[in-house]
Amino acid sequence: MSRSAETGRFPSPVTADDLDLAVRLAVASLRNAPQAAWEGKAGSLEWDCWETVEHLSDDLFAYAVQLGPRTPPLEGEVPFVWESRRPGGPANAVHANRAAGPAGLLQVLEASGALLVAMVRTTSPQTRAYHVYGISDAEGFAAMGIVETLVHTHDLAEGLGLAWSPPADLCSRVLARLFPNAPKTTDPWPTLLWATGRAELPGHPRLSTWRWDGTPRT
Repeated sequence: MSRSAETGRFPSPVTADDLDLAVRLAVASLRNAPQAAWEGKAGSLEWDCWETVEHLSDDLFAYAVQLGPRTPPLEGEVPFVWESRRPGGPANAVHANRAAGPAGLLQVLEASGALLVAMVRTTSPQTRAYHVYGISDAEGFAAMGIVETLVHTHDLAEGLGLAWSPPADLCSRVLARLFPNAPKTTDPWPTLLWATGRAELPGHPRLSTWRWDGTPRT
């Protein structure tokens, strides 16, 4: 397990409260977006901003349901149907009704986030479930959900013309949990963007490929 650069102690675990905070901050920021901006591209992604929120909602939903069965699967995903609405669009099980507008889209995001928060709160720490980046536990899925939320809100903020800078301590905890080999002496938020292929760091060029390690830290 990695140590905190600021304190020299082992970092505190990622919790359901951390995930709840990440989703609440993201939704609060996205509510400030101009309605006409939702059809524009989300940062460096090939998806528009609406599709990106659907994708984020789908990530949170998928992590929640992966923990849901009495015996969670260890060799694959719970077999929902994921499908794209257009060529090149994200393959989701979750799609928002466009007639509900951006307010409805953000309700879908809130609801999906709440599902994962609830599962993390109620799942035994000994439970394990499949993820393509390593069989993980409830804390790991919480951390994954936070990373998805923070970095996709970054993509969305770029596309929607919003400011977005999440709390440093939140970034530090998910870096320790999922990216233990990331630089320890750089600011946590830029480091998380670097670790997910979205930015450079001094002495560390932008990554062209990346992945986290979701396996439990025992």
